[in-house]
Amino acid sequence: KMLSAGNSFGVFQLESRPMLSLMRSLAPTEFEDVAALVALYRPGPMAANMHNDYADRKNGRLPIQYFHPDAEELLADTYGLMIYQESVMRVAQKFAGYSLADADSLRKAMGKKKRKELEKQEEKFIKGATKNGIGKDIASFIFQKIKPFAEYGFNKSHAAAYALIAYQTAYLKKYYPEDFIAATMSTELSNTDKLREFVEELKRLKIDIVRPDINSCFADFKPEKNKIFYALSGIKSVGREAISGVINERKKNGPFKSVNDFIKRVNPKDINKLQ
Repeated sequence: KMLSAGNSFGVFQLESRPMLSLMRSLAPTEFEDVAALVALYRPGPMAANMHNDYADRKNGRLPIQYFHPDAEELLADTYGLMIYQESVMRVAQKFAGYSLADADSLRKAMGKKKRKELEKQEEKFIKGATKNGIGKDIASFIFQKIKPFAEYGFNKSHAAAYALIAYQTAYLKKYYPEDFIAATMSTELSNTDKLREFVEELKRLKIDIVRPDINSCFADFKPEKNKIFYALSGIKSVGREAISGVINERKKNGPFKSVNDFIKRVNPKDINKLQ
């Protein structure tokens, strides 16, 4: 529920409505589902409609099918679909007699989108499969399932690493939204377009953004319950070093009482930088 209620793996990628729709359709129940989503939401698998097939097969809207009875032992955990590079490697070994080295060559061809190399691999795959007693038509059909990976297939370890980050960030955003968003915004201080996106997200979450105030804000974004103080160093043309000097003076001698008080107490070099 937490993951499907969020804003996809980018957390702030509000434009990624198709991903949000896919997550709701899939209704993840375990970590492996999140990793699968990362791998499936790519041009290759999506071109073959594998992202929707995975969601439908998991939730019983479509039957789980295997292109060959012997494929079940390889693809049961992904509902009969080859969604990772490792899946394709195992199929190539099982059905076409590929060695580990040959299967890795196939993986490289997929990962680097080498279409000419994939054409050579198709011939090799069909020849090896027929030697293993697989009909030429079935061998060709299996390889057609492999071809979409030329558009960008993921390896499982890569997908799992992204999935872990997605899960962690979704958790933090759900249960510690002010702290998480403030920290994230502080990493994007120089990116005004990104900061605007974050501000829109804060509005959606009904978290107040406190306007820049020399007596209450800091160099970075500061979180409090239901609000975030805008970072003074996030203001265009305001340098972190300069504003840090201003903050230190305020901490040491209290709030600034007036513009004149500010000018008297702050290092003239910092004021020049602030202008």
